[in-house]
Amino acid sequence: MSEQSTDLRETVRRRYAAAAVKVTEGGAACCGPEPAETDENFGSTLYAADERDALPAEAVAASLGCGNPTAVAELREGERVLDLGSGGGIDVLLSARRVGPTGKAYGVDMTDEMLALALANAEKAGATNVEFLKGTIESVPLPAATVDVVISNCVINLSVDKAAVFAETFRVLRPGGRIGVSDVVADDALTPGQRAERGDHVGCIAGALSFAEYRAGLRAAGFTGIEIVPTHPVADGMHSAIIRATKPAAADATAGASGTADTCCGVNACCTPTESAADPSRTVTEAKAASGCGCTG
Repeated sequence: MSEQSTDLRETVRRRYAAAAVKVTEGGAACCGPEPAETDENFGSTLYAADERDALPAEAVAASLGCGNPTAVAELREGERVLDLGSGGGIDVLLSARRVGPTGKAYGVDMTDEMLALALANAEKAGATNVEFLKGTIESVPLPAATVDVVISNCVINLSVDKAAVFAETFRVLRPGGRIGVSDVVADDALTPGQRAERGDHVGCIAGALSFAEYRAGLRAAGFTGIEIVPTHPVADGMHSAIIRATKPAAADATAGASGTADTCCGVNACCTPTESAADPSRTVTEAKAASGCGCTG
């Protein structure tokens, strides 16, 4: 990782650590915790009132997202869900309620302060089917094919290595699994410089991918059925969007590998004489292993 990327990640970590501390300290006030985000385009107001009312006030106050991925993902009883960048735990706790006692909700976050807040919120909510893990979204601390659904709420745009995030998401999903993500996405006409003019990286603006870049990144990781739908503007030419995609079932991936030039398992022209890793820094073998792909021929 470059020095600039390391600095950006540390800036993001400090911002979210400060947000967690603000909520935790506000919890001692007579009127409850102060929201960590007051912009109408971000935060807890994007959730239905009945959802907010069913959760600890600290989980609601710590919400910094740009949507409601638990609704986007259409979670079902018994499913296993992973939230990338789980923060204070609002989406993990909502997911746990939706999947019920036979399901499970994981959250991964790199910020100690947010993890401590999330654990406290889970205890207050009486949630027993949740687990919070320390880690980065570029290197998820779960085995391959662990979960049915991956969600995330305005976090992928903060990553300094989005190709790794997409590859890890693909890896931890079981064949046939899906993603339901809320994220900030830029108009295709905006250059990275123009995105930076509209807001900084830690504010979820400068690091956002364009619609075409997001679609290409998911496709390179092996996803199919990609759908990106803007929901509301967050800056000029920048949108909160719903992103859905599916990891092909094993049979579909095998069928698609015979004679196609499309990207599969993070590999271009998978299982053909001209196959090559979609990520130039990886070998074909490394790309397939990272994606959890069953196609090793």
